Amino acid sequence: MLSKEEVKKIAKLARLNMGEEEIDKYQKDLSAVLDFVEQLNEVDIEGVEPTFQITGLVDETRNDVQRAMTPEEKKKNREKLLSLAPDRKNNHIKVKKVL
Repeated sequence: MLSKEEVKKIAKLARLNMGEEEIDKYQKDLSAVLDFVEQLNEVDIEGVEPTFQITGLVDETRNDVQRAMTPEEKKKNREKLLSLAPDRKNNHIKVKKVL
């Protein structure tokens, strides 16, 4: 079973503030999860093919195709894009500072 200090360390790494009651609860819960993982590690998987997905679905992507635009189309697209912005100034999208 995990010690209280180990649970506190895990909580600190996850940046979680926990009270003593929560530490007691998670001490039991995390220990149960780790015990289950230990049981899974004991299963013999020799010769078993890995299963990544079972639906048979395949990601389909399209090739990006660049197409020529007239100056009028460019202007119309730019204005449409700018109209979607919550705040703009001098044909630029205005955003908050990111520090």
